Amino acid sequence: MGEQDSDGGRETAKAAKRAPVRRKPTVRASGAAEEKPAPTGKAAAEEAVPAGKAAPAKASAKKPASAGRSASAGRAAARRAPAGKSAPAGRVPAAGKPLVAPGETAAAVQGAPTRTVAKPVKEESRTALVRRARRINRELAEVFPYAHPELDFENPFQLLVATVLSAQTTDLRVNQTTPALFAKYPTPEDLAAADPEEVEEILRPCGFFRAKTRSVMGLSRMLAEDFGGEVPGRLEDLVKLPGVGRKTAFVVLGNAFGRPGITVDTHFQRLVRRWRWTDETDPDKIEAAVGALFPKSDWTDLSHHVIWHGRRICHARKPACGACPIAPLCPAYGEGETDPEKAKKLLKYEKGGLPGQRLKPPQAYLDAGGRPAPPLGAG
Repeated sequence: MGEQDSDGGRETAKAAKRAPVRRKPTVRASGAAEEKPAPTGKAAAEEAVPAGKAAPAKASAKKPASAGRSASAGRAAARRAPAGKSAPAGRVPAAGKPLVAPGETAAAVQGAPTRTVAKPVKEESRTALVRRARRINRELAEVFPYAHPELDFENPFQLLVATVLSAQTTDLRVNQTTPALFAKYPTPEDLAAADPEEVEEILRPCGFFRAKTRSVMGLSRMLAEDFGGEVPGRLEDLVKLPGVGRKTAFVVLGNAFGRPGITVDTHFQRLVRRWRWTDETDPDKIEAAVGALFPKSDWTDLSHHVIWHGRRICHARKPACGACPIAPLCPAYGEGETDPEKAKKLLKYEKGGLPGQRLKPPQAYLDAGGRPAPPLGAG
């Protein structure tokens, strides 16, 4: 029994040596030292670094022993959190209180939908803008190779009068009205000497018929008296005529005299701002800004391309973005319908938007050989 007791004592001593209890001295208020168990885990890590001193660099490379337990506690807290509320991983909220991260709104914590904010558009250099604008024009030229003035005319005088009448109405309505007008008053002298009431009756379908009657009769009178009955081919002369501004003048110069000009109508203004060619709203400033992006020789055709695109695809209220041939080049992509099938239904192959009046399909603007037909009055 004695040997067994001694052997047991030796085994106990050996076990104590193999797993010693780490103790550190503590100082009481009286100055006497007392042994207490050494802290483990997070407490040990906190005590290992004195207050006000940074931890050694090597310590940051080692994964704390409590990391796994902290992550598990965070996941458990997330499972315990009420529906629609979440706690960040690794942080355990107090009992019964949801944890809100700094800067996080209450709506986000409660699961309310947050609004997606579009990223700011990258600033575009002048060179990049010129290249993109000219590429858009080239793409539209392929889509609308037959683009031309949609007003019917046979000479500069008819084009001038028709353009004045097209204000605040559709080209289709003007084309339905002008045949009777020009049949009865074929020359400026004839229209200048007409009975205003008769002219008003003819122009009534165009809207604002009284004001338009005064304009076309006034410009006819000035053509007869100051220009020998001929439409002048200079901008400074055209803008002197009643009812004629720069837009109307450039339509006449570009399509009746072959002199380049930019036609800044409502479609043109809307599209160039959507494409961010310019931020200007004044027509004269838009004309100058856009004209600086293109060679002068491109101005007339550019106007046709933009206007045709605005009437058929890039509408004011519901652009057909999903069917737009220049969508990759458009900063405003997404303002309209992006679904291709739905966007196709928005395409307008109607002239002017009058009920039952359909625009000719594109093939109708090609000649027998498949080439773009020249516009009426050309040559």
